[in-house]
Amino acid sequence: MDSNTEKIFRRLPDFMQKTIKGMPPEVTDNFEEIRIRSRRDTLIISGGREISLHDASEITPDILEETLNRLLDYSYYAYEDELSKGYITIEGGHRVGICGRVTLREDKVHLIKDISSLNIRRSRQIIGASGKVIRAVCDDSRHTISNTLIISPPKCGKTTILRDLARVLSNKGFKVGICDERSEIAGCYNGETSYDLGDRTDVLDGCPKAEGILMLIRAMSPDVIITDEIGKKEDVKAIEAALCAGVGIITTIHGSSYEDIACSSIGELVENQVFDTLVFLTATPETGTVKRIMKLAGMKKGA
Repeated sequence: MDSNTEKIFRRLPDFMQKTIKGMPPEVTDNFEEIRIRSRRDTLIISGGREISLHDASEITPDILEETLNRLLDYSYYAYEDELSKGYITIEGGHRVGICGRVTLREDKVHLIKDISSLNIRRSRQIIGASGKVIRAVCDDSRHTISNTLIISPPKCGKTTILRDLARVLSNKGFKVGICDERSEIAGCYNGETSYDLGDRTDVLDGCPKAEGILMLIRAMSPDVIITDEIGKKEDVKAIEAALCAGVGIITTIHGSSYEDIACSSIGELVENQVFDTLVFLTATPETGTVKRIMKLAGMKKGA
């Protein structure tokens, strides 16, 4: 079991840790999610299979509360903003989805109480994950980067490919800036990344994309900025500002087809061919499968 995966297990209640340690390595080394629900069986999803860890009688509301407290390192305050969005990101870049009773403040979600379920999604580095797209993203002969949008439904490997693209482009000599709003790409903890992102990569952690993209441009003079899950109007303006500054963009959005993104909040960027390359991913037959690469324009950004 790798050290980054152990960071998840160490935060679980002792009886869960004991059960997991008794499971075969082919399960623990390849798991994708752990789903913990009040009065329901706890499931570990590994290799496409659901395996029961504990039966419903063991998962009381108190156990769920204890589990969340351990995941939060007993610091609600430090995670208050993330909790208002229905998730937290823990050490190692692992995301924990949270459901329960929502409390409002000024008609906006403030936090979630009376926890009813948790979904722990494992984050990991797969060296070479970008191998099937790197030639569409980077032209070695001209040392240029294509502005790239990666499109797929959830859980198809977008962030894993972004992480590997950062490493590869950095090692090719590009200055890479990562705006990591959800702390998932780099998995930063106390200023240190959890993954190999290359020696020329700078990470702005926990910063909203609209502000972070502009901060990276001003402060770090990157050749390319990598960020995840764009969609807000402010994100669109920040991307336009980056392109006007001559900085390349590689980012992702949820969707399944060209029509999906053409009708989305970034549809104008796509229709105007701001992105040179569109990469469509699927989870069939396995996570990270490249379904299609669409070239919209020529390479633009050189280092």
